[in-house]
Amino acid sequence: MDLLSLFTAHAAAPYAWSLVLAGAVVIASIVPLGAARSQADFTMADMGAPRAMFERLPAWGKRASWAHQNSFEAFSLHAPAALLALVAALQVGPLPGLAAAAAFLQPALRLIYIAAYVGNVPPLRGLCWASGLLCTGILYVEGLKGVLQLGA
Repeated sequence: MDLLSLFTAHAAAPYAWSLVLAGAVVIASIVPLGAARSQADFTMADMGAPRAMFERLPAWGKRASWAHQNSFEAFSLHAPAALLALVAALQVGPLPGLAAAAAFLQPALRLIYIAAYVGNVPPLRGLCWASGLLCTGILYVEGLKGVLQLGA
């Protein structure tokens, strides 16, 4: 089985993979935050109040912290959309190609978003944020259309 087949073997596969990849992005957002905490001399004593060390973080570390927090927010919007699309695809078959593209594009955009946030590139960060949100919206719309086809 080739790599493309792995990601598209079933009509619901893009949406299941989107959930997995979006979760991996949240985990990946820990990497720059961990590096920033390391640079700010994070010690075991900081475990008692890890947010209290925020002021010791370098500027890029503060942005890493904000990007990490935003990753959870984005995931909490994207996960239900991907699940809705997954359920719709299981019930009615393949959704339009735009939905599958959005499912894969959202996690990629979120990775770029984290890099742009930590690297302080506001225009790219804003573009990735808005585009990722649009991808999530597409999954809601296409998933809802698919679920509504069931009753028709």
